[in-house]
Amino acid sequence: MAKNQFRMLRSALTGVEAVEAETHHSFSRHTHEQFGIGLICAGAQSSLSGRGMVEAAAGDIITVNPNEVHDGAPIGQRRSWRILYFDPEIVTGLSREISDGGAGRSEIPYPVIRNAAIAARFETLFEAVTGARADGLLTEQLLLQLFADVMRECGGGAERPPVPASIRAAQELIDDDPLAAVSLTDLSRESGLSRFQVLRGFAKATGLTPHAYLVQARIHIARRLIAQGTPLAEAAFASGFADQSHMTRVFVRKYGLSPSLYAGGFL
Repeated sequence: MAKNQFRMLRSALTGVEAVEAETHHSFSRHTHEQFGIGLICAGAQSSLSGRGMVEAAAGDIITVNPNEVHDGAPIGQRRSWRILYFDPEIVTGLSREISDGGAGRSEIPYPVIRNAAIAARFETLFEAVTGARADGLLTEQLLLQLFADVMRECGGGAERPPVPASIRAAQELIDDDPLAAVSLTDLSRESGLSRFQVLRGFAKATGLTPHAYLVQARIHIARRLIAQGTPLAEAAFASGFADQSHMTRVFVRKYGLSPSLYAGGFL
């Protein structure tokens, strides 16, 4: 793979996206709607996670939970990784199976896992998911084993603390209609806090300012539309961006690859 490149790969599993990357790109704070499990193939990186700052090097498994704010910067010149993103419904079902019908874990407990056996299992699963001739039985087996590893066998790491009710009310005002114009005054009224308390509390609880949270909600809409085959200009308009260029700038800053490259993974 060429330097500083991202590749969306065809996935044999519905609800699973596969990405390869080799880059010196530093990601701004952002979230995903999916669970992510990946492997650092070369180099190293530091990143914010729901558990504070962490570092990952070649051979380490990296994970992210839905709506968990994180970023990422290389340690040294560049790093490369492979990652699979799983729709939450898939993980909910797997977690129930792993817990023998119980509720299961709602989050992957650790942002970095150093375990050669789990890394090898991930590599085998990645090849199975992206290969030209996927073996359904093998893929199902590897998927269950991998999630058993990262969600149960790796221990009971503490889950993220709950968002205060006042800030959650402000979040929900954005979540209910990310395309609507919203002000700090609106969020203040909804939460019962002053504008400054909303600004400070929102950033502390979520890792994002209210404006950054709103932009992230809109780029999630854009990502879903693009995955469904919506033309990029239409996706930009429908997700609340001024134009396609604005959407593209945000998309690249947060995800490292362009919307057109992302769309190519679904053709």
